[in-house]
Amino acid sequence: MFRALPCLAVLATASLLGACSSSNDAPPAAAVPETPAAGGSHSFDIEPIGTFAEPWAFAFLPDGKLLVTEKAGQLQLFDPAAGTSTAISGAPQVKYEGQGGLGDVALHPQFATNHEIYLSYAEPGEGNLSGAALARAQLVLEEDGGGRLEGLEVIWRQVPKFSGRGHYAHRILFDADGTLWLSSGERQQFEPSQDMTSNAGKLLRLNADGTAHADNPFADEGEVAAQAWVVGLRNPLGIAFDPQGQLWEVEMGPAGGDELNRIERGANYGYPVVSNGNHYDGRPIPDHDTRPEFAAPVISWTPVISPSSLTFYTGQLFPNWHGNAFISGLSSQSLVRVTFDGEVREAERFDMGKRIRGVKQGPDDALYLIEDGEGGRLLKLTPAS
Repeated sequence: MFRALPCLAVLATASLLGACSSSNDAPPAAAVPETPAAGGSHSFDIEPIGTFAEPWAFAFLPDGKLLVTEKAGQLQLFDPAAGTSTAISGAPQVKYEGQGGLGDVALHPQFATNHEIYLSYAEPGEGNLSGAALARAQLVLEEDGGGRLEGLEVIWRQVPKFSGRGHYAHRILFDADGTLWLSSGERQQFEPSQDMTSNAGKLLRLNADGTAHADNPFADEGEVAAQAWVVGLRNPLGIAFDPQGQLWEVEMGPAGGDELNRIERGANYGYPVVSNGNHYDGRPIPDHDTRPEFAAPVISWTPVISPSSLTFYTGQLFPNWHGNAFISGLSSQSLVRVTFDGEVREAERFDMGKRIRGVKQGPDDALYLIEDGEGGRLLKLTPAS
């Protein structure tokens, strides 16, 4: 069983943590006390059900198996009943260095009939340049348990490609209408977040074929600006809809100032003009409250939690968590629970003892986590026995 950790104060004093040029997504973890949160804590049993080579994301197939991406470029088909993985051939070539590699995986809403999946990844360019890319393909499963991708097609690219090894973001989300949402990090370049000639540093709203939605807020500007739904983001690694259909986003701040944002059409979230953190070299960045024209985060964290994904729990296995958000944490090595009952706040934090790369609700209503790094485990969380 795991015990909740005490909530850390929002907007606490900034602390300078490791360099943003690190190959990891976040600075090293600070020590966190292992005491229960005030008012008691939920507990759960945890079952490791699989181990992978630098896993990044996972998606459930209708038959209960999972697709798991590994950063070096391998897509695995994992059977939890047997505890076995089989490589899926035909994944795209990736730029595997730093934070780059094979990223997110998602099923098309009509997967049962069209068998389409979507993969995001770091794509190599000329010289040392790279950029996030999004491809779709048909998943063909074979009777012997293996499979392959057919008709792989790149449907979106980050513009332009940059040098550097981080902040690809590239989280994929489909909404109930089949609209495709894609987060695009600013690649540690700062300026792209406010530059409408680039689709980096933004949250994008696309058709299923990767083209821009015709009624996007910046559609009149054409080119890649037409893809954007909001701008002014840094490293947006989690996007999810709450049960009421409101879209939320979590992103890594610089030295301090990780953010949970309520996403509103056409809003500008201010980076790098404002942030509730500072530059890694100690130079200050004005806080959001100095520039009210920019949308401010609903929650910000200093010290950071290093958010890596976001999901809302809608199941019945943990009835007290229905409608809560869960954020996986890298440097914090945590699972963070956020409540929305009148006030949006961090309600509970679970020390997982490992960097957590992703969290999702499974078809059985259990929570599933995947650890970061070599030998990262897929974990199943169920109510304490």
